[in-house]
Amino acid sequence: MEVSQSHLLLKRAVNIKVIVTPRWKEEVQEQLQTQINQLDGQLQQLDGQGQRMVAEMQKQGGQSSDPMVMQQVSNIQVQVNQKKSEILEKKNQILQQLQQVQLLEMDQEVGQGQIEGLFRVETGDNLISKMQVEVLLRDGVVQEIRGDL
Repeated sequence: MEVSQSHLLLKRAVNIKVIVTPRWKEEVQEQLQTQINQLDGQLQQLDGQGQRMVAEMQKQGGQSSDPMVMQQVSNIQVQVNQKKSEILEKKNQILQQLQQVQLLEMDQEVGQGQIEGLFRVETGDNLISKMQVEVLLRDGVVQEIRGDL
């Protein structure tokens, strides 16, 4: 923070909004689909790892009816199922986001997150209004800066 007699330099969160365009919609849908594909890959890996671990336990344990081997196999299956549930939950959230994006209308404004920015405040400034700034983008290009700079 820079301090002088007449002003102070502070940080603020700047809201980023985007105007829905065909290009933006396509890019967001591609990003979400990539995330879904990655989660599907994780699910397949998890299944494979779980099966290999169970096979290894059974091979090392000899008798598959051995209570200790059965318990270890059960523990592995529980862990695999918990991890699969977490991944499926993430996948469902992304599928919901994908559905929401598909329903957005062209030229609608939607929130895209926040970035930090510095701003100057002086005696007599309204701090509340200076904290409420947003940037509006269309396909990555700044269209408007709203608020008290």
